[in-house]
Amino acid sequence: MSITPINNLTPFGRHAPGALLRRVLAWTRGAGQSWLAHRRAFFLRGLSIKALAGRPVDVTSLGAKMRLYPYNNVCEKRILFTPQYFDEPERLLLKSRITTEFVFIDIGSNVGGYALYVAANAGPLARILAIEPQPEIFERLIYNIRQNPFATVKAMDCALADEDGEITLFLPSHNRGESSVRIVSAEADGKRVRVPARTLAGVVEAEGYARIDAMKLDVEGAEDLILEPFFRTAPKALWPKLMVMEHINARWTVDLPKLILDNGYREILRTRANVVYERD
Repeated sequence: MSITPINNLTPFGRHAPGALLRRVLAWTRGAGQSWLAHRRAFFLRGLSIKALAGRPVDVTSLGAKMRLYPYNNVCEKRILFTPQYFDEPERLLLKSRITTEFVFIDIGSNVGGYALYVAANAGPLARILAIEPQPEIFERLIYNIRQNPFATVKAMDCALADEDGEITLFLPSHNRGESSVRIVSAEADGKRVRVPARTLAGVVEAEGYARIDAMKLDVEGAEDLILEPFFRTAPKALWPKLMVMEHINARWTVDLPKLILDNGYREILRTRANVVYERD
């Protein structure tokens, strides 16, 4: 089964929010961290998504211009309405590690939230690689990259796995951000697309990296397929200094946290969704 992107590629600004949505965005983006603030923000988000009826919205978020489709991607909902709830502790930690000529790989980049955030903060000498396998979402990622002057972000449309070739990607319709090479919800069963697959070691070698300062992995339970062969085959000089990784232990076929710690990393942050490891 092939997936044909159906995104709106008209010039940026054609879908700028109207007056009412601008007021809603100002309120939801200014919402605090309390339970009640979360509930109110999510309620207004739900009403606004219904009113949009599938239309995208052109905004600036996380320091970058983006066209966002909040109706079938939780990541885009968060970036549009509540960027302060979008992995803020992880992003701030990542920002604190940014240096001149920063090298960052965003695996499972989605529409570019992390990649564009790093680009907005890293300066013109950074090298940022955004990897996203799903055709529809990759097209959104490319569109968002092109709206910004950073010139430091390269996008790659493939899955990362334990070997080169082709692999099946499972696609939940309610949340494109949960797409994975492993079935992660009953809804994804039967909705799939074949995509090219490459190993992380092969990608890093082809890109000619001398080092990797930081890496983010959000691949819905397939992190072990990427990291286990990478640690086996890649030289230690190319192991990332910092890793932000979604933790979904039940889906891994190896004890991935143990593997990471045994390879010289230490856990420095744990949130509801992610764990951050650093290697001295």
